[in-house]
Amino acid sequence: MDLSHVLLLVVAGVAAGGVNAIAGGGSLITFPSLIATGLPSVDANVTNSVSVFPGYVSSVAGSRADLAGQGGRVRAVLPVAVLGSVAGCALLLATPGRVFEVIVPFLVLGAAATLAFQERLRGLVGHPRAMSPRRAAVTLQVVVLIGAVYGGYFGAALGVMYVAALALILDEPLKRINALKNVLSATVGLMTVLVFAFFANVHWAAVGVLAPATVVGGYAGARLARRLPARVLRYVIVSFGTAIGLVLLYRAFV
Repeated sequence: MDLSHVLLLVVAGVAAGGVNAIAGGGSLITFPSLIATGLPSVDANVTNSVSVFPGYVSSVAGSRADLAGQGGRVRAVLPVAVLGSVAGCALLLATPGRVFEVIVPFLVLGAAATLAFQERLRGLVGHPRAMSPRRAAVTLQVVVLIGAVYGGYFGAALGVMYVAALALILDEPLKRINALKNVLSATVGLMTVLVFAFFANVHWAAVGVLAPATVVGGYAGARLARRLPARVLRYVIVSFGTAIGLVLLYRAFV
């Protein structure tokens, strides 16, 4: 890498770390940046997955105050997140990705729409308070599993999708849901690091530039997210999700 590539990755890493902490979707900043440095798309995908993991960890640190009282919930879903992310990584390494590339934009746009119309959808599926504890627990496990498989495979806008789904089933303020999303994203990120480090072609020089930058952006973004009113945070997440979905749709069909 030359100096211009290093500078590009530093800027992309800081921006992506902040976006991931606030809304999710930072991979759509770092992934094209890695492509721009000359990496093949598959190598860029796995390198990106490894690079953004430290940013997820710093996001957890920045939002730890909003994890208070959620320890039991976190412990209950972590095993499912681990299994799902490993399955997603295996899917990426074993199968062609064209079909999934076509489906992903619609998943992301659907997640953004789910969050945007959250209150109306609650009127259809019922408010979280109306769910039985057993139903809520099972639904949470299913949501975490599906998200983790997706995150292990590609992961762009994983945070948007998690926040949208969790907001429908958890009776919590959005900033506490965002904090839980950060833990889940970090767990999925850790498993992608472990799997891809052994079984994929990771470009470690690029990781060495991107990873520290995502830490800075992730911590700053998480602190900012805690200060945003719920309505503003929802608007930011929906906006990012819509933009990300449209970009992925363009990439899939053009």
